Amino acid sequence: MTLESVAGIAYAPLVLPEEPIRPLHDVWLRPRRVFRELATRPIGAVDYLLGAAQGIAGSMALSWAQNAGATSSVAEIFLRALVIGTPAGIISLFLLCSIYVRLGSRAGRTVARNQVFHVMAYGGVPLAASLVIWVFAALLIGEVAFEQAPHPEVETFVALLLRIQIIAYILLWLWSVVIQVMGLSEIQGLVTLKAFVLWVLGQVIATLAMLFLMILFATLFPGAVTT
Repeated sequence: MTLESVAGIAYAPLVLPEEPIRPLHDVWLRPRRVFRELATRPIGAVDYLLGAAQGIAGSMALSWAQNAGATSSVAEIFLRALVIGTPAGIISLFLLCSIYVRLGSRAGRTVARNQVFHVMAYGGVPLAASLVIWVFAALLIGEVAFEQAPHPEVETFVALLLRIQIIAYILLWLWSVVIQVMGLSEIQGLVTLKAFVLWVLGQVIATLAMLFLMILFATLFPGAVTT
């Protein structure tokens, strides 16, 4: 062995193995790498669980917007969120996945269905995490957590907690939007602005589709809708 070969070994660049991806953890700050890693993985149980958690959190936010705490108990609100929010969250993933796959195809960007599904599911991790906030607030202050306009006699601490709860939910929802836009940008090879426009268009189409289904359901089953 020559001196040059020894020196070459001594000064050879040290190649460290790439750090393994933890999708639920890394998607918060490194979404593009996470979605590249998930690109070849099939849709799995974690995707469905994330969809269900997003649906439950969304149902609780809707209960707050409807001031449900003034007329319903915490147990009733939780039960309604589980029964309605769980399937609604999973169905919304399939609906959004179909919409974004079609929009991508029309734009000349063919992507696999599992990739879009992962973006919608894992992109909603912050929104799913907001479920912890809703549960914590409900256990701490009860039905008031779901009152949009609490009574004047509510304590200052409770009123402050309500504001923090809503602000935290909005911030987590916005961060989910950011992650999903970056995910669409990554899997479809779009610049971020175009990906954001695509995301907005998909959300509008999904909202119109859900409104149509709600009107159809109310028309076919009028007795099931209460005023």
